[in-house]
Amino acid sequence: MDKKQRNKILTVLFIGVLMAALDIAIVGPALPAIQKQFAIDERSVSWIFAVYVLFNLIGTPLMAKLSDVISRRKIYILDVTLFALGSLVVALSSNFSILLAGRAVQGFGAGGIFPVASAVIGDTFPEENRGSALGLIGAVFGIAFIIGPAIAGVLLLLNWHWLFIINVPIAAVVIYLSLSTIPDTAGQRNNKFDWKGMSLLIIILSSLAYGLNRINSAKLFESFSSPAVFPFFIISIVLIPFFVINENKINDPVLRIKLLNPIQVKLTSILAIGAGLSEAAVIFIPPLLVSAFSLTASKASFMLIPVVIAMAIGSPTAGRMLDKFGSKVVLITGTTLLAAGIFGLTFKSMNITAFYIAASLIGLGMGFLVGAPLRYIMLREAKQSERGSAQGMLTIFTGIGQLFGGVFVGALASSQGGGVTGLRNAYFWVGIIILFLILISFRLKSHQRELQKTGG
Repeated sequence: MDKKQRNKILTVLFIGVLMAALDIAIVGPALPAIQKQFAIDERSVSWIFAVYVLFNLIGTPLMAKLSDVISRRKIYILDVTLFALGSLVVALSSNFSILLAGRAVQGFGAGGIFPVASAVIGDTFPEENRGSALGLIGAVFGIAFIIGPAIAGVLLLLNWHWLFIINVPIAAVVIYLSLSTIPDTAGQRNNKFDWKGMSLLIIILSSLAYGLNRINSAKLFESFSSPAVFPFFIISIVLIPFFVINENKINDPVLRIKLLNPIQVKLTSILAIGAGLSEAAVIFIPPLLVSAFSLTASKASFMLIPVVIAMAIGSPTAGRMLDKFGSKVVLITGTTLLAAGIFGLTFKSMNITAFYIAASLIGLGMGFLVGAPLRYIMLREAKQSERGSAQGMLTIFTGIGQLFGGVFVGALASSQGGGVTGLRNAYFWVGIIILFLILISFRLKSHQRELQKTGG
């Protein structure tokens, strides 16, 4: 295969991944308008994000495995089609339940787009070019967060439905180009998919997320013992040992439990959950701005631009600092900046200027925390033969954090009466969690110890 053909493949993959990544970046600005149309509280609003993340977690390992067994091209097209279908269901939804069903289909399809795109690159690009190709695809998520708020702000001038309708023609172009560009190949067909592990993980996460979402922080002990909370927590607790036993005894598990043995990996996994929770918390900034400053959803979207600019500055800065100072210093810095920014959102006297300062700190902190430092640790700690599994595990833990972060913020905000007061209280507790992440970061290896050969 010549370079021209590989570039065509990369272009098709880039457009597909960008489409899916943009949907994460623009859903936050859409929340105030959706909340107003369907007259729902923050507890319900949180599921717009959480159900997408849950089905994304399901779709990622399943679609990756199906692309090994069936065909890269067929599964990539299936994923893009599901994403477009879900987008159309969301855009045309007449009630909130239908909207959530559409988000589930979207998340399930999107879950396969990135891993299948990565697998196609592995199949078609020579080893010396794979790094740059994967880097370009990975950079799509940063690009999406930079341009997402601006695109959302423009489309919201029409209405929120256009944020999802626009996916349909883009998906049609991707499908058309995929038919003639992406090779119809499959990968290895050896290992069976871990259906039992995946099913247990779905039940555990769904039960925990639902129970957490039904907690009323104003009546904490009463809500814990209620039928809407207690049984779901019990289900999760009972199933966790069965999940661990299953994952330890099969060859190709959803979550490779033995990788968690080193303390450095345990700490990194906790930080990944915290990073995902922080990402979910940022999704609720537009509803806070709409309530606090009486803005339109479109204007609130444009006010997120300082967050993404700061992230764009923080991410490469963190990457350069890793080589010089190590991951411990980078993560302590990131979590400290993030905590300062989140607590900045909780002040009753917050004005526009104070918000922009807080937003800049949040963006810098997220740039330092999300991505490079955590993956850097995993690469150093895992054996060479297990690095792929370690990166996949990191993705799962980040997704778990996103799932719980969404329902956590929604439940707390709703319990405290919603609106500005509820969201500020929710952000206060998010800040407390991030303070815990700072303490976790202090327990990481020093740069000198980190440079010692560990993974092999």
